[in-house]
Amino acid sequence: PASAASRGASQPCPVITDVRTVAAFDYAAGQEPESVNITPDGSLLVSMLGFLVGKPPELIRISPSGQQTILVTGPVGDAIGGNALGQDGTIYYNVVSPDPSRSGVWRLPQHGIPQRIAAMPAGQFLNGLTLDSSNQTLYVADSLASTIWAIPTSGGPAKAWLVSPALAPSTSGHDIGANGIEYHNGAVWVSDTDHGTLLRVPVTASGAPGPIQVIASNLAGIDDFKFLSDRSDVAFVALNFQDKFAVVYPDGRTRIVLDASSGLDSPTNTVISGTRIYITNSGLAAPNDASLQVGKINIRALFGGADS
Repeated sequence: PASAASRGASQPCPVITDVRTVAAFDYAAGQEPESVNITPDGSLLVSMLGFLVGKPPELIRISPSGQQTILVTGPVGDAIGGNALGQDGTIYYNVVSPDPSRSGVWRLPQHGIPQRIAAMPAGQFLNGLTLDSSNQTLYVADSLASTIWAIPTSGGPAKAWLVSPALAPSTSGHDIGANGIEYHNGAVWVSDTDHGTLLRVPVTASGAPGPIQVIASNLAGIDDFKFLSDRSDVAFVALNFQDKFAVVYPDGRTRIVLDASSGLDSPTNTVISGTRIYITNSGLAAPNDASLQVGKINIRALFGGADS
């Protein structure tokens, strides 16, 4: 019979290890985490939808010690979607609202008060949000309008930067098209939930979108994603409706690295700091275990192979 050592050697090492819950949220109170980013001091910015259970939305900060502080809230019926962090500490965030005086993109300066910088028609599904490397342009993924909007951080009208069937929802899916979005290495990357795709759209010298490139197309239920680092095109992807987490390599290969056995419950987003990875679980599926988890990325295992 094979020795214990040889049996162990034949099993792939996990890419994400030491997964644990660092914050448990109250789903019934509206704490359905949608988006997460990290500040220079290690605090986490988490958007809470709220509207799925008829509660107010929130944007909260979780300190490295675990203390939670509400930064922004809103009326019942609103949702706070994607958030992004500027180099000067300004927080930008999407508000989905039936109220035309609130729907749009907002900013929260350090030591300031929330201010809407771009109005959007009520009922728009403003999902993911990202900031370009110059900190001058915000890109918004609109899940219903098949559109990526571009908005100046100084404020002003939203411009339809890209409108494409590749960003559309599907009538046979969850009615969620463009979802997660990240500006990365001179391109806007975006996921389409209903199509199960991760797309890359180069930003040309004029600022216009280049040809859409399909990086991967076998990612059913894809939500938000983040990259291993500023220099790497390896993406860590939340597969919300599968209760799974995947890695997408630059050549399009994919690899499932976590599933429900690790505590995933409708994962929505992630943020990476070095080899530490945080994951938000929205808790959509019973028993509604909304949470923030943390794990460690095993770099050697990450580059040891892929599933497909």
